Amino acid sequence: TLKNGKMVFIALLNINHCLKSGLGALPVGLFNGIPLRSEEMDPEELETVLLQKIMETTNFFQRAVFMVGYLFCVDVVDFLMEQANVVPRINPLILSSERRYLDFTSSPVADDWDDTTMFSYLESKDKTAVVSKKMKYFIRDVTMWIVADIEQPSGRQLLQNALKHMKSSSSNCRVGVINNPSGKPTEDNSALYRAVWASLLTQSSKNMLDFTLKLLKEENVELLKQGTKIKHLLKQVSGGMDHDAFEKKFNTMEVDFLHSHQKYCKEVLKLKAGQRAVVSNGRVLSLLDEEEEFSVEDFHLLEKITLHTSAEKIKSKIKQMNLNAQKASDLIMKVDALLTASPKGEARKDVKFLKDKHRCSTKTTLLPVLQLAQREDEVFYDVVAIVDPLTRVAQKLAPLLVVLGQVVNMKVQVFMNCRAKLSEMPLKSFYRYVLELDVSFFGNNSLSPGPVARFTEIPESPLLTLNMITPESWMVEAVRSPYDLDNIHLQEVSGVVNAEYELEYLLLEGHCFDLSTGQPPRGLQFTLGMRQEPLMHDTIVMANLGYFQLKANPGAWILRLREGRSEDIYQIQAHDGTDSPVDAGDVIVVLNSFHSKIIKVRVQKKPDKLNEDLLSEGTESKGLWDSITSFAGGPSVDENDKKKDVLNIFSVASGHLYERFLRIMMLSVLQHTKTPVKFWFLKNYLSPSFKDTISHMAKAYGFQYELVQYKWPRWLHQQTEKQRIIWGYKILFLDVLFPLAVDKIIFVDADQIVRADLKELRDLALEGAPYGYTPFCDSRKEMEGYRFWKTGYWASHLGHRKYHISALYVVDLKKFRKIAAGDRLRGQYQALSQDPNSLSNLDQDLPNNMIHQVAIKSLPQEWLWCETWCDDNSKTTAKTIDLCNNPKTKEPKLSAAVRIVPEWSKYDNEIKQFLKRVKEEKEKITQGRASSSSSSPQHTGKT
Repeated sequence: TLKNGKMVFIALLNINHCLKSGLGALPVGLFNGIPLRSEEMDPEELETVLLQKIMETTNFFQRAVFMVGYLFCVDVVDFLMEQANVVPRINPLILSSERRYLDFTSSPVADDWDDTTMFSYLESKDKTAVVSKKMKYFIRDVTMWIVADIEQPSGRQLLQNALKHMKSSSSNCRVGVINNPSGKPTEDNSALYRAVWASLLTQSSKNMLDFTLKLLKEENVELLKQGTKIKHLLKQVSGGMDHDAFEKKFNTMEVDFLHSHQKYCKEVLKLKAGQRAVVSNGRVLSLLDEEEEFSVEDFHLLEKITLHTSAEKIKSKIKQMNLNAQKASDLIMKVDALLTASPKGEARKDVKFLKDKHRCSTKTTLLPVLQLAQREDEVFYDVVAIVDPLTRVAQKLAPLLVVLGQVVNMKVQVFMNCRAKLSEMPLKSFYRYVLELDVSFFGNNSLSPGPVARFTEIPESPLLTLNMITPESWMVEAVRSPYDLDNIHLQEVSGVVNAEYELEYLLLEGHCFDLSTGQPPRGLQFTLGMRQEPLMHDTIVMANLGYFQLKANPGAWILRLREGRSEDIYQIQAHDGTDSPVDAGDVIVVLNSFHSKIIKVRVQKKPDKLNEDLLSEGTESKGLWDSITSFAGGPSVDENDKKKDVLNIFSVASGHLYERFLRIMMLSVLQHTKTPVKFWFLKNYLSPSFKDTISHMAKAYGFQYELVQYKWPRWLHQQTEKQRIIWGYKILFLDVLFPLAVDKIIFVDADQIVRADLKELRDLALEGAPYGYTPFCDSRKEMEGYRFWKTGYWASHLGHRKYHISALYVVDLKKFRKIAAGDRLRGQYQALSQDPNSLSNLDQDLPNNMIHQVAIKSLPQEWLWCETWCDDNSKTTAKTIDLCNNPKTKEPKLSAAVRIVPEWSKYDNEIKQFLKRVKEEKEKITQGRASSSSSSPQHTGKT
């Protein structure tokens, strides 16, 4: 109040007023309606605080008088009450400057929450998009989501307060509700929420609001808990509702979407089970305390703040678009969240380092700044880079700055923002980022062979591995190198180690869904080709996000359903991201860039095939593909192959040492069976020398082979270590690596020697399990302390079950696909692999951890003998011998192989002689070509 030219401070200590206004605990001081902080209420500081506030407020009033002469005709209190920051209630949760918003920018490929497994694979923003699309509301405009367990009194009270506010709101606030149950939702413990949701889906706005408010009353909740049927309770609280529609929806409602709600609350909203929250136009306000109240007055305040901050301006703009109420409210919510959550624009900052050095706040050490001067007398860009030098980002930034400096004139300053303490070296690799300014030519104007990464001054003692880190849509392979790129020991190499890589394929990725069900059509097959050759590449659709990938190269491609059951049962109805109209006969996809190409395809069953199932028993009349990628080495899998008795063996290897083991394993398999054998190798990590010689070996020893490859999907958590990536390929993609015509596949580790006919293992009954593994041996007693699976987590998780080893396993691919085992394994992997301490041995920890969801048939112990875990007596009956590592002795595998397996040296010598003959034959052919070229007649004239 202004009185005789002076500012007067009044302290109010009325308890009722404090409670109603949300001012908090007494004593409370108000200065012109603004609460003083607790530290400002200190009697010794109060006078100073008041004087400072009087000076600040005097300037405010002076400006008002000077600008508009406002206070000459208006009461000062009325003037204060008209300010934009005046609110009817104080709530620190609402008024806090620290705010968290949801991301509504996504358009997910999946738009349903009824399939909890699919919903769990979505990213946070995709989950938010699904929830916002499926949400049903009471009324419209400012959007509030009530997140609570309404089976609990505190949750019901929060929803009641929101609905009461909505009834009294002049701006038509709309309210949606998300269930965050305290436990696992079932039909019995979610009746109240399902009743609310059924009314939202079936009733008019007024009826569902009145019904919900009555239903939430404690006496009605108590009746429901006592077993009163919803149809009897409906007569007491329903008013003018459509009873039949409500009862039909309530009685047929599944609880799967409640599991998606629960996942959304935990993974996106970051709430604990049962915790309450209010989401206002995407802003998340979490109620941390069970006793914390969010009253009707708080909802009034929240709506006022939301409107005055930005929503009112957005609403006025959207009103001009003449959208219907639902779309307009959705747009207001999403735009408000996007704009308000966006970081505010910042002014330019000049980073200065005193005398080219900067003193770290936690250390006394002076860290120098690297400076690169600009070219004089030219306009230049001033670039300051602040990096932690021991990160992959810093490794990539250096060549980027170098190339950028060649493109534009720059002054560069690089400041090393190092971490104070490190428990281990964060970088364990030498790195070169291959980036060139332009296409380069030699002095004679001929084109250079391509970009090159050069590593110099590398220490010679460590064992190194050369690996390529490529864009997501690239499939790159090593095509020429005489060296073992997995085991580079520079001390043993004279000269330069070189390797040549080629970009083999560009990936075409996509997501496919059935329009009728909204679910991915598991087992659906696509082909990709040109008009002259329609089937060049093919693939299968995963249940995880309906994902599929196809290899291609630049050009215009035709995407089709594969001939056979896919084309017989399904038809393509719509597609996005392609290069042909929706109603066109062919789906054309043009690859004209090195960037990723991701499409969306929607299919539908033909009217007369609605009851057909792609993966039902006895329906696989045709193989999925001749192979994911076919190479020389025998005929591809077709229907005739399926009728033949073929033994399918799958293995992976990387590096010359393991490829040496792999060839010996192949010989041991062939030595002990009369059944035709087809080997399947993961091409991704095979060396050029192995790929050059495998066709000769297949011809000499009479087996077939396929080189299959698959790019790790971008949505699946990436591994960075090469060994762990290979482990992942052993278990995560079994359903998509092999044709449907292959009924069973046996995985055999490269470092394994087979002593029995694997046909016996293939024909072994798995008793309903999709795969069979051999348990770890228990017979070598001196290794007892190393058996990690007998204590801690594994002991409690497995119970009476055994922990199985992944060196040898047989997979019933028909059963594996039918129960969606691959999708389940990928789902569990996605959840566990975020923790670096989980899945230490990925390829065997994952199936053992999933043993309760995906059963494992324990194979007879003699199928895998390992000296580390099995005693010497059991070796005589062993059908395979695995050269597994010994954590106690750490003996090298080569010396262990010679010592443990008598026949190993014989196999090894045979392979050496064979490779020697192949090399000599190649040299003869090369010399013959050279001789023919030198003896050819000379031509004159121009060519």
